[in-house]
Amino acid sequence: MRILPYGERAVLAEVDTLEQAVSLSAALETDRAHVRGVLELVPGARSVLVRFEPHAISLMAVERWIAGVEVSGAQPRAGDRVTIPVRYDGDDLEETAQLLGMSPEELVARHSGSSWRAAFVGFAPGFAYLTSPGFRVEVPRRATSRPSVAPGSVGLAGEFSGVYPRDSPGGWQLIGRTEANLWDVNRTPPALLRPGTEVVFEVIGT
Repeated sequence: MRILPYGERAVLAEVDTLEQAVSLSAALETDRAHVRGVLELVPGARSVLVRFEPHAISLMAVERWIAGVEVSGAQPRAGDRVTIPVRYDGDDLEETAQLLGMSPEELVARHSGSSWRAAFVGFAPGFAYLTSPGFRVEVPRRATSRPSVAPGSVGLAGEFSGVYPRDSPGGWQLIGRTEANLWDVNRTPPALLRPGTEVVFEVIGT
């Protein structure tokens, strides 16, 4: 683990794998109640950012806390459970299934039959990177990104699945679409999916 200052109010802990980042974030979240001045934990694919109040705790104290926390065996707390209805008619469904050596029906069954969890968020407000130990399929990104992907598009890339919260460029393989609102500034909190949220994709048509 590499622990680096990230400005005057944050520390970045870098690790080698997503699994390590998830475990470190879980361990810090469990232990943070004993540490005065820690404001926020922001998990990433290979890192955890720790924001703190410098008037309450020093940068060195935060670094010592991160280095000393017991990570082994730490698991994320169970979050909210969200069901997302999906119409599996994405433009890349057949091609993606072919790349993976399965039929479109099998890909839909694998995707909707797996339990997903939001590991971290990024790219755009409300976009959660979802992982599933039951899916375990590496999906190649598109060779060329689309200049525009419609809100609600459900995609796959690498080890992740995700739902585009708004119109944006994107290179993920699109396998379906949903009417679920991933980001709403009038909702508290605005993001439907946050780190730790459990996600189930429900088939509503193909």
